[in-house]
Amino acid sequence: MGKRIYLDNSATTPVRKEVLDEIMPFLTENGGNPSSRHLEGRIAKTAFEKARDRVALAINADPKEIYFNSCATEGNNTVLRGYLSGIRGNIRKNHIITTSVEHPSVYNTAKALEKEGYEVTYLPVDTKGRLDLEILKSSIRENTGLISVMMVNNETGNIYPVEEIAKIARDRNILFHVDAVQAIGKIPVDVKKIGCDFLTISAHKFYGLKGSGALFVKWGKWVSPMITGGHQEKSRRPGTENIVGVIGMGKAIELAVKELDTEMKKTKEIRDHLEKRVLAEIPYTRVVGDPADRVPTITNISFRFIEGESIQLKLDNDGIAVSTGSACSSGSLEPSHVITAMNVDPEEAHSSIRFSLGRYTAMEDIDYTVEKIKKIVEQLRSFSPIYDKFISEQK
Repeated sequence: MGKRIYLDNSATTPVRKEVLDEIMPFLTENGGNPSSRHLEGRIAKTAFEKARDRVALAINADPKEIYFNSCATEGNNTVLRGYLSGIRGNIRKNHIITTSVEHPSVYNTAKALEKEGYEVTYLPVDTKGRLDLEILKSSIRENTGLISVMMVNNETGNIYPVEEIAKIARDRNILFHVDAVQAIGKIPVDVKKIGCDFLTISAHKFYGLKGSGALFVKWGKWVSPMITGGHQEKSRRPGTENIVGVIGMGKAIELAVKELDTEMKKTKEIRDHLEKRVLAEIPYTRVVGDPADRVPTITNISFRFIEGESIQLKLDNDGIAVSTGSACSSGSLEPSHVITAMNVDPEEAHSSIRFSLGRYTAMEDIDYTVEKIKKIVEQLRSFSPIYDKFISEQK
């Protein structure tokens, strides 16, 4: 296999060498269980708690507020399904407010909870994917117990006003959860500044290992655990600890925060170059989302008159990895619920491609990609009756 260009970093990132170096001793000579009291267990426990300190420092939390789990999907489910215990199990507070553009781990969980008797409000977004906080305020009811809003949208890169939402929730004595999966390493994440009660992260989005995540639970708050078992993580997340994943996460998040400014400046230059070339050299294209308020790592571009899946497959054959939406819903042939929520025409919604850049993306990768896209789009449009009809109508 020849050189591959990876532009799907929002789905997952490769593991950094520094992270591999950090975890290697715990894959070989240091194989103890951190819950064991012998020397091997104590060595593992020390490294495990160092990782907790690193994660806490990265988001300005207290280490006692960090609970490790398998991924952000588990963390999101834990909050949405267990938040009632934080308000003393008050079942009258069974109304949840979220958005119509959340990640499937929140959006589909909310849909499932509706079937179980919960009431859910899905806040709409405008054509650029932006929220109207006046609609949020008017959606609050006496039985509203939780608001859950992502910090950064995984398909458009839009940044959401979580600090303002936290204040609205706090003033009404409502718990507030933030899915910060796409934010770590892209923008500063400070739980005290945000003012949230819960926050979820996932290591494999910032060059850590898959299968390791963390849930921030503000001191004094509580959520019911998803599973029951042993004493691990103060019984909030029982089960033998993923020592390798957690240690790797600690190193990865430390590096991500340390290098944030430098990496994002470089990434923005590359993303802007990609957009400038595509929009200038390929007609009937546009950026989907809010260009004024988004992270530098994501651009979602629609290529009218052709299927995004066809572009994706042809790019893959040319050695370029991109996405048509969230990796967690890529098995569906339906257009992304995020894009359709923005009142995008269904035909155009099917034509969008997400390019998500990372620390290993180079400018020459973008130039190569654009040249390939130009040829692919021209070829696919030559087969498109929709395009032919459009062109004939223009004439």
